[in-house]
Amino acid sequence: MRRTLFLLIFGLAGLGVLVSLGVWQVQRLAWKQGVLAEIESRISAAPVALPMQVAEDADKYLPVTVSGDMQPGEIHVLVSVKQVGAGYRIIQPFRTDDRTILVDRGFVPVTAKDTPRQTGQMEIYGNLHWPDEIDRYTPEPDLDANIWFARDVPNLAAALESEPVLLIARSPTDPGVTPLPVDTAGIPNDHLQYAITWFGLALVWAAMTGYFLWRSRASSESDEQ
Repeated sequence: MRRTLFLLIFGLAGLGVLVSLGVWQVQRLAWKQGVLAEIESRISAAPVALPMQVAEDADKYLPVTVSGDMQPGEIHVLVSVKQVGAGYRIIQPFRTDDRTILVDRGFVPVTAKDTPRQTGQMEIYGNLHWPDEIDRYTPEPDLDANIWFARDVPNLAAALESEPVLLIARSPTDPGVTPLPVDTAGIPNDHLQYAITWFGLALVWAAMTGYFLWRSRASSESDEQ
């Protein structure tokens, strides 16, 4: 009887923990979906003029339109695009009014790395962004080959002598450059998979608890005989 009671209590406690973890992940899923919906709404809002004072916390994903001159000089950031392969993001300084910002013009294949691109007067529509692409495994830029491995906005700005403000273009700026606009595809949302995992483990736990209870009862009946 004590053995059966112990198995029952242990089984119910474990089942409760696993189910609660699954419910928590479902709640996190709802929260994350709300966050992504808010980001999508902000990304797709009507564009405004570039603010005089730009703050990362307040202006991340802000849609803006700027007019000015694309300056010569560019940085190539190594990237891979699904169903296309490896290539580079083209980052260039853009002069608008009396200030210079960075513009991520988009993607070119490896073979077009050093192809001349349009500069001069143009109008660009896009979103302000401060990508979080750097960790301890990110290599240092290969300055001799002009190949960077992340969009490190402060260092890019220092290299191109601009403000640490990056505009990700949504509108084309050159026939040979494909815009890679800001979206939420790169923001992880794995809470549904986690919830399924926890609920699956809870189901297995319940089945194993039932099995051990049955074995314990069968063993007790056998001992009594």
